[in-house]
Amino acid sequence: MGYVSLHLEKVAGNDAQMSAHIERTIDPANADKSRTHLNRELIEFPDGIKNRTEAIQHRIETAGITRKISHNQVRVVRGILSGTHEDIKQIESDGKLDEWCADNLDWLKKTFGSENLVSAVLHMDEKTPHIHATIIPIVTGERRKAKLEQSKTGRKYKTKSINAPRLCADDVTARDKLKLYQDTYAEAMNKYGLQRGKDGSEAKHITTQQYY
Repeated sequence: MGYVSLHLEKVAGNDAQMSAHIERTIDPANADKSRTHLNRELIEFPDGIKNRTEAIQHRIETAGITRKISHNQVRVVRGILSGTHEDIKQIESDGKLDEWCADNLDWLKKTFGSENLVSAVLHMDEKTPHIHATIIPIVTGERRKAKLEQSKTGRKYKTKSINAPRLCADDVTARDKLKLYQDTYAEAMNKYGLQRGKDGSEAKHITTQQYY
């Protein structure tokens, strides 16, 4: 039984460099050009939106966010979803890749909100098929940091409307949330013979570049 692979990374700005990689406007050294035509976008963009970069900006501009977004604020959470090489290739050989993609999209939408998933691209031209997911970390509810501050000091802070949408990658990628994502993703992929990696592992977070 193989393992799921779920990698998430916060990114400031519009993440144009990764868009070039995902959309193959550049040619990565590790990609097989003869298979690039098999790559596909799994999310339909809104009318008038042509690519991932535009989709990121469109979601932020139409989400109803009222607070000013700072220049260095995280706008994107990148996701790479896959599994043990032999198992993913077996899913492909069994003709179940479309079903696997659909289950990945279903998990992403349930976990992060369908409107926040602005792009999901299946890459078939690298060694192991995988999905690049683009998540905009828009949330509602009381700020996680405000709860922590109040629990430490005992002071009550004036809160804004908890129903107002806001951009907050820290809430989306909090340590307890990351653990939950690994748990629920493994549950969603169990039907394909994939399981979660070791819970409580001392493995350290790596960048997307290091992952590759």
